This record gives sequence, structure tokens and C-alpha cells, in this order.
Amino acid sequence: MATVAPGVAADERTDGRDGEKHTFAESNGPSRTDSYDLVCLSHLRWDFVHQRPQHLLSRCARSRRVFFVEEPIFDGGPARIDVTPRMDGLQVVVPHLPDGLADAAVADEQRRLLDGLFGAHDIRRYALWYYTPMALAFSRHLDPAVTVYDCMDELSAFAFAPPALREHEAELLARADVVFTGGHSLYEAKRHQHPRAYPFPSSVDVKHFGQARLGPDDPADQAGIPHPRLGYFGVVDERLDLELIGGLAARRPEWHLVILGPVAKIDEASLPTAPNIHYLGQKAYGDLPSYVAHWDVALLPFAINEATRYISPTKTPEYLAAGRPAVSTPIRDVVRPYGEQGLVRIADGVDELVAAVEATLAEHGSDGDARRSWLRAVDTLLRDMSWDRTWGDMETLISEAMQRRGRGLYAGV
Repeated sequence: MATVAPGVAADERTDGRDGEKHTFAESNGPSRTDSYDLVCLSHLRWDFVHQRPQHLLSRCARSRRVFFVEEPIFDGGPARIDVTPRMDGLQVVVPHLPDGLADAAVADEQRRLLDGLFGAHDIRRYALWYYTPMALAFSRHLDPAVTVYDCMDELSAFAFAPPALREHEAELLARADVVFTGGHSLYEAKRHQHPRAYPFPSSVDVKHFGQARLGPDDPADQAGIPHPRLGYFGVVDERLDLELIGGLAARRPEWHLVILGPVAKIDEASLPTAPNIHYLGQKAYGDLPSYVAHWDVALLPFAINEATRYISPTKTPEYLAAGRPAVSTPIRDVVRPYGEQGLVRIADGVDELVAAVEATLAEHGSDGDARRSWLRAVDTLLRDMSWDRTWGDMETLISEAMQRRGRGLYAGV
């Protein structure tokens, strides 16, 4: 840990993101836009739940340097940054700031530390990739070769969202050369706010989660839990319908609910408790297939509220790649395409959820024709889904944006 163009051919494809055609460029060879670093400003921590940023930026780091800049830690010491390699090409940058600073002083210190990072690592030509618009407070002075906004969620609808977030997002949308959205519903909301917005819903590492189909051993902390098991992995926060989870456990005490993941932004005392609800905590991404392999049904028990209006849960295709049937509340980006294609059952309320789980258990209780047909349909859908492809399409759009900037065109034009 340290402190401190050739021509392109158009490829028009309908790729399942939203049913519309989007044009991507197919490179004919290395171009002058290929040589750049990527600096990501994130509200999420690299060592938190393995999700969209980790999938995308680990692939980016295969061909260029990536600096993943987290939000500061206030630990009372002098201002500094820790720079820690996480893999070849990718370094995690953590600012440390004294306690008690006013907002303006926090921004000033982060700006100074970020400038120091650029100098220490000779970052000159770079893409500036935003996950949080709030990072503009300490980065708007920078002069990137291209600005990317990967809008993975409608952050303004989340619990404890800063009041200034909407204002900062409007500024970021005006600055960005290209905007990616984390789902189709979010794309519909942002497409009229930027002329170069593209939908990139959650993808999946099929090979990784496919390990669940190979019969791995049941993890020790799960092995003693009786069947049928209904499982969920992910962050446990205000987006989950805790009343629904508690109601399901009460209605069917013989079913056992296994919940994996960290608790965030809610009081742990608010979590429903019962002998058949098992909170096993956060698990490493590499261990998830072993847990999911021994579930009878996977759950997406999300509340239907403003915080979930635009979400595109990464776990949906991950459950399916693992060969696990899933039941979800009516989240728009789960209903379309997974519910409409009969790959995930949709249920609203405890009564519907119980019925959907019962139907799923009956259909998948043995390796019969219905399950085999379902698996074929799942694999057909997942065949064209991969984080490699998603990153490749994003990288093409970034390269095109750099070429536009190089010709003196304005951002977003």
C-alpha cells in the first residue's frame, strides 16, 4: 500500500437491453484513443459487495491503469490518501481526512489529495468515470479526455441521499460525454436528459455462477439448515421488503429463509426474526455459487417504492446462471424481460409470494421436463449476456467520445 485512429465500422445490433437498436463501433485496430488511464470516483467501496463497478472496472484494468477513488474516511489523523493495488492495473484510492471539517473544507482537501494522486502517478490522459455526482465538488476543475457517467441507480431516491444530489447530477449530465444507465427503466428516465445515453442493464459471469450446477459442497454454516431453503444474497437495506420477508416466514414455518449480505442504512433491530430466518452475513463473491447451489428457490423480495423504481438487480441473471429458479416482487426490470419470458415468477404480497414459491417448488422439485425446458430457455437468454461484452461496448462508446472530443466537438454532441 502506498500513500500518496484508424477508421471504425458501424455495428447495429438489438442486444436485449431494451429491444431497441443501438449502434456500436467495431474497431479496425489500435487507435490513439486506446492509451489512457481511467479514474473512477465512487460512492461505493471496492471491498463492499461485488457488483457492477467491480465487474466493469476489473475488465477495464486488463488494458489500462484504473484508479478507483472511494469516499473519504474520517479518522482524526492528518489528511492523506492510501493507494492499494487490488489486481494488475487497478488501484484503490482511499482519502483519509480529519474529523470535524466543514463541507467546503472536505471538498478542498479531497481536491488537493486528488491533484497529488495525479502528480504522483503521472496521470495525464485519462477518462473520468463518475458513479456519484457529489464528486463534482472536488473534481470539476479537472480536464479529462472524456467524462463518463455510469448511472447505476437513482441515488436521489435512496435513504440519506444528500439534498444537493439532484443539482449535482444535472451539472454532471451537462458535462458528461457519454452516459450509461444500470437498467432499462433508468434509461427511460435519463434518455431525454442526455443525447448520448445508453442502457447497460446488469449482466452476469455465467461461468462463475454456473459452478453452482456442478454440485459443490454445502458451506458449513448453511449445511445444517433444513429444506426447503429460500435464499437471497445482496445488501440488506431499505430496498428490501422486510415485512414481506417476515410474513413469508410466518406463513410457512417449514420453509427456511437464508439471507446473505451486509446490513446497511437500516437498524439491524428492524430485521424480522424467526427460527426459520437465517442471517449468515456477507460472503465472498467467489463463495456465492456454493451457497446458491443448495437453495430450492432464490428470492428477490424487494419493496416497491421510490428506492426500487429503477433498479436492475444484478442477482437476477446470477440466480439463473446458477440454475436456481427465482421469485421476485414486481420490479420493472425483473418483470421485463425475465417475468415476461417465464424465467422468473412475479408475486406481489405475501399471498402471491407463497403461491409462487409453492408452484416453483413443484415445478423444480425434480429434473422433469418442465425444469429442463426452463433451463434451456435460461441458457438461451444468458448466451448473449456477459460483463465482457458489456465492457467491450462501453469501451467502444468511450473511444468514440474521445474521437469526437479530438475533433473539437462539444461533449454530448
